[in-house]
Amino acid sequence: MAWRGCVMKWTKTQLISGSHGSAARGCRQSLYNQQKCGFRREAKRADTKKGNVTQETNPSPHEAGSPGPPPPPKVPRPGLFTPLMFTVGFTGCSFGVAAILQYETLKSKVQTAKDEEKSEELEKGSQDIAYWHDWWNQLSGFQRQLILLMSMADDFWSGLTEGQRTVTGIIALNAVVLCLWRIPSMQRSMIKYFTANPASKTRCLPMVLSTFSHYSLIHMVANMYVLWTFSSGIVSLLGKEQFLAVYLSAGAVSNMVSYLCKTTSGRLYPSLGASGAVMAVLAAVCAKVPEAKLGIIFLPMVTFTAGSALKGLIAIDAAGLFLGWRLFDHAAHLGGALFGVWYVAYGYKLIWRKREPFVKMWHDMRSLGSGGSRPGGGATGGAGGPRPQ
Repeated sequence: MAWRGCVMKWTKTQLISGSHGSAARGCRQSLYNQQKCGFRREAKRADTKKGNVTQETNPSPHEAGSPGPPPPPKVPRPGLFTPLMFTVGFTGCSFGVAAILQYETLKSKVQTAKDEEKSEELEKGSQDIAYWHDWWNQLSGFQRQLILLMSMADDFWSGLTEGQRTVTGIIALNAVVLCLWRIPSMQRSMIKYFTANPASKTRCLPMVLSTFSHYSLIHMVANMYVLWTFSSGIVSLLGKEQFLAVYLSAGAVSNMVSYLCKTTSGRLYPSLGASGAVMAVLAAVCAKVPEAKLGIIFLPMVTFTAGSALKGLIAIDAAGLFLGWRLFDHAAHLGGALFGVWYVAYGYKLIWRKREPFVKMWHDMRSLGSGGSRPGGGATGGAGGPRPQ
């Protein structure tokens, strides 16, 4: 009984201690789990609170009622009044200078004819051919080759039409500008003065200089080939001086139309090339001689009339302008073509035929500048005044 009591007492003691230990372990585990879960919950609550604080700190525009981010500033459209005035003034000056050049050219031709008559009279009594034969034999081989080369160049130049000789200077100027584009130190100046852009600070002078500017050799060759092809026809119709005035004015007018379309559409990008002026020349010839037969260099068997070609080109450029094609400056092409048609139809009568008062004024100014106004009389009418020679 005593042993049984001891055993029972020990058993109870172990059960009690075991239960306390398991309870203690359960309490520790429970506390750990609670602490663990509590930390996690606290962390989540902290994140939530932090997120709430963040949301309260940076409220959404719709909830807070504050306006959204400001829209980007609108780029002001460039003004076109100054380029328009430049175009009108440059066109007037071009035709005024052309009228003066024509006057001076005619006067020079008359003087040259008189000088040739005098030289022919003097050559009648000059040395015979034996003198020139001896002179030729005294020259060295290099001098003879140089004279022969100059003679060939003179024969080639004399074989060209007046229109081709006039266009040769334009082609040479375009070639020089093309070479300037290849100089790295000239890039900024070329972009500033030889590209037409309505958003640029320098807008007026590039309207003319960009007419002689090509960055691509293919672009320049294509434009100059068309200009060379139609040069004889346009110069025979208008004359050398009037052609130059039309060509320069067409460059400025076509760029002005390009400025207007770019500003209206908001596409402010630079452009360059002689296409606008060349289109004016082509359109003037086609409008003046609409029944002339034209062809394509690569398809010589295909021919069409000049009037049909003009209508097709205008239709293509009009479509490119309205559809927003960016391959070419269709606005400049269209402006140049319309200017050429307008000048042949109306501009010649309004501008060139009314040049006589201006030429007469230039003649009077030149006569006064030469020192006398009447033959045989002085500048002041007195006997001791200077006399014209």
